[in-house]
Amino acid sequence: MSRKVTKSIVCPKCNETTQWDIYTSINAFTNPELRESVLDESLFKWRCSCCGHEARLTYPVLYNDMKNRFMVYLIPRIERFQLADRELEEEFKNLTNIKKRLVPDFNSFKEKVFIFESGLDDMAVEITKLAISETIAKKQKLESVTEGYLSMYDRETNAMGFTFFLGEKKQPYVQSARLEIYGKSMSIVKDFAEKDKKMVGFLKIDREWAENVLFRYKRAKHHLMEQQESDDEKPTLKTDEFKKKRIEIEIVNRPGNKKDAEKDIKKEP
Repeated sequence: MSRKVTKSIVCPKCNETTQWDIYTSINAFTNPELRESVLDESLFKWRCSCCGHEARLTYPVLYNDMKNRFMVYLIPRIERFQLADRELEEEFKNLTNIKKRLVPDFNSFKEKVFIFESGLDDMAVEITKLAISETIAKKQKLESVTEGYLSMYDRETNAMGFTFFLGEKKQPYVQSARLEIYGKSMSIVKDFAEKDKKMVGFLKIDREWAENVLFRYKRAKHHLMEQQESDDEKPTLKTDEFKKKRIEIEIVNRPGNKKDAEKDIKKEP
């Protein structure tokens, strides 16, 4: 069930107090009409009944989609990697195969809903997004590109798209990518994020998380290359020496013929 409470809100323009219902928990299965209100943000719009001033309310809200088996908890400006609310974690600890995520803002909130409704893995999406953002930063000669969101996914055309915001003016920049990149990201998640996959609480899977995983991947890849180079530098037998040793081994291990074997038997006392 969705939950809502009545709050007293003081208008920043006329200072009058208005009573307003806000949803602290949304169940997309039992209240599907609230889904669209979440995605277009109309659910969070507030209007002063005295002067008509409008604003968007920002407050914690838990979004629950049991059909697609995910939960997203919006906590404005949260910085923690894992939720520190023991009571809430206890309430949902017995839910199995449910992805639970923490997000700090509306755009991340809506992106997670889009990712999970599309049947994608948000860990792999974050790694894909990070890799693409680094390429865009080099192409646009920027120090970094830190803000971006999945905005398109089409399995039939084998493509997914991201909208990034560049520079101080936050100019939108759309970049598409083939799903092979996402597939590569999935393999990185499998090899380097196994512990995170097994965690059952609410997690903040974002760019910072992706940077840590990608760092572990690049470090492992670097060590593997160093090992291969070390193996290549080890001395090996020259072709002639190898043939000689192989021949010697063949001669030593070559069985005698039948007559030689009979002679050896006769010589035995």
